[in-house]
Amino acid sequence: MECRSRVNMNALSLYARRKNDKMTKHFHSSTSRRFNAFTLIELLIVVGIIGLLLVLIAPAFTYIKGGTDVTGAAYTIKGVLDTARTYAKANNTYTWVGFFEENAPDPSTSPLASPGTGRIVMSIVASKDGTMLYTPPLSNLIALSSSNLIQVGKLTKVENVHLKTFSAGTGTPPADTFDTRPVVASTASQIGDIAGPNKAPPSPSLQFAYPLGGSQYTFARIVQFGPRGEGVIDNSNYTLVPVSEIGVQPTHGTTVDTNSTNFVAIQFTAFGGNVKIYRK
Repeated sequence: MECRSRVNMNALSLYARRKNDKMTKHFHSSTSRRFNAFTLIELLIVVGIIGLLLVLIAPAFTYIKGGTDVTGAAYTIKGVLDTARTYAKANNTYTWVGFFEENAPDPSTSPLASPGTGRIVMSIVASKDGTMLYTPPLSNLIALSSSNLIQVGKLTKVENVHLKTFSAGTGTPPADTFDTRPVVASTASQIGDIAGPNKAPPSPSLQFAYPLGGSQYTFARIVQFGPRGEGVIDNSNYTLVPVSEIGVQPTHGTTVDTNSTNFVAIQFTAFGGNVKIYRK
């Protein structure tokens, strides 16, 4: 009997210790949760700090996005030029790349596109029979006949960018930055502003329409590539120059970011097929 009583006492003691341990753990767990929680004032302070940081950082994000837009546009333009030159060489013909700028994000609702700011539109056409379709030098503006042209691919559009005429680089060796890029002879070898003293090119002589036989877009700022890959920007005499240039700067919709120095120049050589991007 005494032995059985001791066993019962030990069992009760073990049960009591286990129960006491569980209660202790529960107490510590509840206390820990209570002490780890945030008060309303602490939450408001954290939210306020996050809001302040967003206000301070937002302009930087805007600049980064603008840089991304301009860089992406530059590589898109490079791709269009490469496509036109490759097509001309592969098919022993002439190709023309037209540049048009309209308002972004909402262009004119008219069936005929109106010049604007913020969206660059590009189109490639090629000569059907391999000839140049005109005889230089040109004294008057002429339209390339749609019946003698082939559309190469679809329209290409890039947003939040503006065609801009930049001052020439210095050409200082190794000439691999925006400021030291190769020298462009004149605005006749540039595609940039559509009006004003820096109009580039100053007196374009060719134009073609999109769609062929239609009139939604009329392209008058044009790059021409020949069967050997030679490239030149449209001017009255189509004189080949060592380097030609297309300038691009960022916009916010139709507003040009005049305070930005995030400029990009896309240059291509008359021969050799080299297209290079110079970023400010």
